[in-house]
Amino acid sequence: MPKTTIEAERAFDDEQFATSGVFQSDRMKVVCGYFEPGQFIPVHAPGSDVMIHIKSGTGVVREGPTEHEVSPGDIVVVPADTDRGIKADDDTRLEAVLVTAPPPTDEEHAPVRAGLRNDEFDPQ
Repeated sequence: MPKTTIEAERAFDDEQFATSGVFQSDRMKVVCGYFEPGQFIPVHAPGSDVMIHIKSGTGVVREGPTEHEVSPGDIVVVPADTDRGIKADDDTRLEAVLVTAPPPTDEEHAPVRAGLRNDEFDPQ
């Protein structure tokens, strides 16, 4: 993958959070995440570590039972098998870079699909 920027990858979606894949191997996945106000990645607990770097906007990153209020420059790391989710505040767009290792499986993202379908940040 050639050099890129969060601005070059930028893609928002009115219906749900959007991602732009930057890199993926069997050991790591890197995406840029774009959230309109109030949009989210539902809470789920895949078997991968994730690092989330907030580039712009404000919101919440769930790490287990803890909700971290986040703003530009913040980094949150969540270990594998720990509940995690991201939600933009209701009054701002949020942009973040997410690095997961190893990439989560399609099966591990079933709670994400269910949460989006039901409009639930924490579908548990």
